[in-house]
Amino acid sequence: MVPSIQRDKNNIRLFDEESINWLICIKHLKDCGMSIDSIKNYIDLCREGDSTIPARYEIILEQSKHAYAQLEEAKQRASYMKKKVQYYYDIINYGIPDGSNPENWDTEKCK
Repeated sequence: MVPSIQRDKNNIRLFDEESINWLICIKHLKDCGMSIDSIKNYIDLCREGDSTIPARYEIILEQSKHAYAQLEEAKQRASYMKKKVQYYYDIINYGIPDGSNPENWDTEKCK
């Protein structure tokens, strides 16, 4: 997928700055949920030149939306975990009963 990659006489990949930049781009697109086929398409468009800038813009705009949605989901997970950490801290340090244990079920504490 990296168009600028070179190989030495032993067929070992040689990474220059351009290759590394492509790899970073590919990693970020993949991390945003972009499929390998879509990444290949994006790379092909890049290689075609400036005439594909509007198409590439649309692709990046869509992936940006996915990235921000993932960020919001991660914030919600982090907030949940922060509450759980505080909950267990309070149990350990203040002797509060464990309401999340089914034996002492407290549905409010499990949220």
